[in-house]
Amino acid sequence: MTSTDVTTFPVVFMSNGVRIAGRVHRQSDDLAQRQPAVLVTGSWLTVKEQMADLYAAALASRGYTAITFDFAGYGESEGDLRQFELPQRKIGDIGAVASAVRTLSYVEPGRVGYLAVCASAQYVLAAIAQGAPIQSFASVAGWFHDTPSVAPFYGGAEGVRTRLQWAEAAYETYRRTGEMVTAPAYELGNDRAGMFFEVDYYADPERGAVPEWRNEMAEMSWLPWLPWLTFDGLAVADAVTTPTVLVHSDDSVFPDHVRALRDRLRGPVDVAWGHGTQTDFYDQPEQVAFAMDAVDAHFAKTLGAVA
Repeated sequence: MTSTDVTTFPVVFMSNGVRIAGRVHRQSDDLAQRQPAVLVTGSWLTVKEQMADLYAAALASRGYTAITFDFAGYGESEGDLRQFELPQRKIGDIGAVASAVRTLSYVEPGRVGYLAVCASAQYVLAAIAQGAPIQSFASVAGWFHDTPSVAPFYGGAEGVRTRLQWAEAAYETYRRTGEMVTAPAYELGNDRAGMFFEVDYYADPERGAVPEWRNEMAEMSWLPWLPWLTFDGLAVADAVTTPTVLVHSDDSVFPDHVRALRDRLRGPVDVAWGHGTQTDFYDQPEQVAFAMDAVDAHFAKTLGAVA
């Protein structure tokens, strides 16, 4: 399939015995032509056809081989425990896909980067700290949270306790019957939804409410021992030496965390501070263009110029 001179085709990876569905985006359909590769993933509870494919098409138009994929349990990928936000599983998928991409004959050896939008940025950071073969990292509107910073999104300490109770009940149902109890991933005003505050991106079919996306979240995602609420997205910062660019704004989530990350990372760090809200960086032309210019400059410096 070709769109605006970018050719795409499906690709399959394996992660811990699970088939991971991906899509390759290239400006050239000549698979003998090597290009630097950039993996692209988006926010939590999303699929590749949302913000990831948009950035991948932009990267491909600039001469990169851009590869998107669905995490295990989401979209076209296999995996039990569907719609379950499992940070460690996603971290493992990132490492597995990055390792597999290094073996592709149309990828320049040693030139594999990663562009992560929103919440997947904290998972990529953790995967790099665990040894994932990623030579260059770009975070766009990166979400890096810990429990104290994420709790206010859900009503503070009381809201966290309530979600832990929902998760424990969902786990008991799953243990007894195998049924996966779900809530909407997004529904304005529904406290049980993963996102119940106004986020137009997920409500608009012209933006994030695409047919490939299941608007569901497993309620077990709130369990503290399979952490989303208790994940620390900054914990590994001091162990990461990979060249990084942080594209962010004061109106995106956790700008102070991004500033702290800039100061704690041990490798070269570029910062591109722009304007716009969190979801503006998902798909709005001004913010995407700003991010792409910064990301392209970073990858040209750290992966080498594209042919």
